[in-house]
Amino acid sequence: MRKLLYVPIIHMESDMGSAASAIDSKSASLCGEKRWTKHKETVAKFWENVADHFATVDTSNLKIYQDGLPANGELGSRIIEEGAKRGSKNHQIILNLMRRGAKLMKTEDPSLLKEEYESITRLAQSKSVAKRTIAYARYKLHKGQLTKARDKFAAKTIDETLKDRETGVLFMGSCHNVLPYLAEDILVEQVKDREKINAYFKELISRGGREKI
Repeated sequence: MRKLLYVPIIHMESDMGSAASAIDSKSASLCGEKRWTKHKETVAKFWENVADHFATVDTSNLKIYQDGLPANGELGSRIIEEGAKRGSKNHQIILNLMRRGAKLMKTEDPSLLKEEYESITRLAQSKSVAKRTIAYARYKLHKGQLTKARDKFAAKTIDETLKDRETGVLFMGSCHNVLPYLAEDILVEQVKDREKINAYFKELISRGGREKI
């Protein structure tokens, strides 16, 4: 039997690289300054809870699959270490697991990641209304197809590398849905509820009632 711990993650500003400042500004404008500040506090608590959970997880025969990770080995380890230094709680948790013996795995197709990153960067850095509208239209047109391709690639990678009696942990953005593409013999345990996280984001963006969110 193979087991997969599934963590539908919420990205922090420190996960966004060079586009972080622009994305943070756009998000605050969309949600409202106070609401966005409260959201960032919520995300910090989310990661504290995830960190507490993995502090007690058995790392023997544990393989790590990470959103946006196009390599394993020395390069993959360096990516995680650099992210941890920038303050990424996600990467800090992974680094801790690695130091306790877990194995980091290549998860994503570099060409798909490059395509998505370029689309997000164009959208975040668009200054005029016209350019922003065009960038958003292009991103929205390809986002669903690109996300599905990434999810299928990650599922295929997990199937090919997670062996019998091994446990994997998948950290993947909540907008992704890798689960339908996983092999049937992989037992999935959701560390966090993906549907609840996505419902939270829906309320956040729609500026719904404070009590509900």
